[in-house]
Amino acid sequence: MRSKGFDGMVCSIAGVMAAIGDRWGLLILRDLVFGLSRYDDFRQSSGVTNATLSDRLKHLEANGLVERRLYQTNPERHEYFLTDKGRQIAPVMLMLSQIGDRWQVSGASAPPLKFVNLKTGADVGWCFIDQKTGERLGAQDLGIKEGPGADDLVRWRLSHAARRREQRVVEHGLSREPARRPIGQRKSRSR
Repeated sequence: MRSKGFDGMVCSIAGVMAAIGDRWGLLILRDLVFGLSRYDDFRQSSGVTNATLSDRLKHLEANGLVERRLYQTNPERHEYFLTDKGRQIAPVMLMLSQIGDRWQVSGASAPPLKFVNLKTGADVGWCFIDQKTGERLGAQDLGIKEGPGADDLVRWRLSHAARRREQRVVEHGLSREPARRPIGQRKSRSR
């Protein structure tokens, strides 16, 4: 049984996922962020089939994330570039890459990529910043509240999750939130 799509769901995350499409869409965006632009480059980089690549490029273009530009007329060939909207995915690529490094899921013995400041060459990372104070926050400092566009389902999710947390406290004597390491801090390994 196929699940329904994200149409009508009031959720920014679901909306971005719908625009990206699937894992292949995300990998094509990764390659575009890296600077690849031609069909054959995408095929070589990811191993995606022709049919899937063609479909995903059309989907990304229809959703305003990429634009197609003619670079050869005989035969007709196009390059693909990120739009302004598509370029907004670059920080997500940084986050996913650095999370993958922490989880050690790249298949390499060390991080395969480094994101750097183009002006200084220094490594860059991501963090959460309090918009009022400028304070840098860790995951343990973050909470989720209803936003101005919340609908009944969003309000239900938030209230239901709060009730479940309270229920765990009462039933199991657990703290309100599990203990968390600050973002970027690795779990120490026993030797």
